[in-house]
Amino acid sequence: MTAVRVTDPGGTWHAAVMVRIERLGGEQWTRGRDLRMRALRDAPDAFWATADEEAALSPAQWRARLERAGAVTVVAVVDGTDAGLAVGAPHHDAPDDAGLYALWVAPGSRGRGVGDALVAAVVAWARSAGHRRLRLEVADHNAHAVRLYERAGFIATGAQGRLPPPRDHLTEHERALVLRS
Repeated sequence: MTAVRVTDPGGTWHAAVMVRIERLGGEQWTRGRDLRMRALRDAPDAFWATADEEAALSPAQWRARLERAGAVTVVAVVDGTDAGLAVGAPHHDAPDDAGLYALWVAPGSRGRGVGDALVAAVVAWARSAGHRRLRLEVADHNAHAVRLYERAGFIATGAQGRLPPPRDHLTEHERALVLRS
């Protein structure tokens, strides 16, 4: 467990929160599915997939996602409640790199260090797996996420893109954290 004390940009201190990070396995597919669906419904403009697309996945597909070799799905637990989710996996276009995907923090847990704990867990996983860099894409309008990634040391690479339809009006940029030379 990790105690996190966070200040917002205005300098206000938030109460320390205990965050427990748990790794999900295939047998916990309903928990993973439920968190992912909460994320997609809460922040539909932050993810490539839509809630409708993911709701159509079968139990076997959810299990396979959590059992993917070389990948990790982590959940942040605060006061016995699932408060966030993140996925680490080999990057889709560079096998030496890892990707940080699907990071989401429940609204009531935002600003309390849960995102920092999830990022730290995926960074630790990527380092231990021997990846050279950890890369992610973040929507330009998501200022809170951009600040989270900046705090963790992620630097903009200059690569940009758009989310797929129906959200193709939204732009995003890539950030990377160097893990080894």
